[in-house]
Amino acid sequence: MNNTQAFNLNNVDPEDIGEVLVKIERSFNIHLDDTSFKDVKTFGKLCDIVVEKVKQVNNESCTTQQAFYKIRNAINSTVSPPREMVKPQTKLADIFPRDNRIEVITEIEKEMGFQLNLLQPKQGVVAVFGFVLLASIVGFFFEPIMAAVGAIIAAAGLALAGKFGKELKVKTLGDLAEQVAKEHHIKCRRDAATVNKMEISQKIKELFTANLYLEPSVLTRDAKF
Repeated sequence: MNNTQAFNLNNVDPEDIGEVLVKIERSFNIHLDDTSFKDVKTFGKLCDIVVEKVKQVNNESCTTQQAFYKIRNAINSTVSPPREMVKPQTKLADIFPRDNRIEVITEIEKEMGFQLNLLQPKQGVVAVFGFVLLASIVGFFFEPIMAAVGAIIAAAGLALAGKFGKELKVKTLGDLAEQVAKEHHIKCRRDAATVNKMEISQKIKELFTANLYLEPSVLTRDAKF
C-alpha cells in the first residue's frame, strides 16, 4: 500500500469491528446506534462521532495518570505492599503472586468498580482445547456422536481455562494503567463528569490496533470502512 492509498477496514471481519465498537461504547459510556453510522465512511468520522457523543465536561488532565492513581489506591487498600513498590515500572507479578492471584485481582476489581480483564489462560492450554474443538468439527462428518462429545469437552475446557487462567496479559503497572485508560476511559477518571477530549481519538485508535492486530501507522483518519 503506497502512502497515498487509504487503508481499507473492509478487509477486517465485520464481527471483529463490532466487538471493538462495543468496547468503545463501554469505555466512553455512550451508545453507537445505526443512525450514528449511516454516513460513517472513514475512521476519522467515527472518532468525530464518539467525541460528539461524549457529553462530559472537557478537562485536559491525563487519563492514564488518573488510571494509575486509581489502581494504586485499590492495590494499597487490598494488598498493602510497601509504598515504594507501587510504581509504573513495577512488575505485576511482584504484586500479584501466582498462588492467590485470582482472589487478589477480584478484590481489586471490586474496589475499582469494574473488571480489569488482566488474566488469561496459558496459550498452550488454549491451543490444546482449540485443536480438540477443530478436530471435533471435522469429526462431525465421520463420527457425529464422538465429535459432539469432543466439542463439549473442548468448549468446557476453554471456558474453565478462561475462568481460572492466571497468566498476566500485561507486565507492569504502567502497562495496566494504559489498558484501563483505553478500556474504561470514563470510569477510571478521578471525576467521571469530565473527560480529556484530546485523548479520545488516540484511545479509539489503540482499541482498534490492539484488538484487530493492526499497525498504528495504517489507521489514519482517512482509513475507510
